[in-house]
Amino acid sequence: MSKIKTRPFDMTNYIESDDDAVEYLRQVLEDNDPAELAAALGTIARARGMTQLARDTGLSRESLYKSLSGERAPSSDTLFKVIHAMGFKLSLAPLEVQA
Repeated sequence: MSKIKTRPFDMTNYIESDDDAVEYLRQVLEDNDPAELAAALGTIARARGMTQLARDTGLSRESLYKSLSGERAPSSDTLFKVIHAMGFKLSLAPLEVQA
């Protein structure tokens, strides 16, 4: 019997465009978890290249890896720098009230 080789799931393999990244972030934002948002931004950064993001934000790669690990919620300053450097903007909409 032959063994099947598998590898762990890695979302970075599925983010191939800005549309993919935006949809991923939309899904993550549904959970209202800042650490999960940070981890998703880290996933997108790894898919695109952390070195370029470090240049664009003025933050070190090490700092970005730590801030976007999902182990803790980074500062809002870091989140906004990363979101802006990735070419995204946040927008707000009223919550849908369920009757």
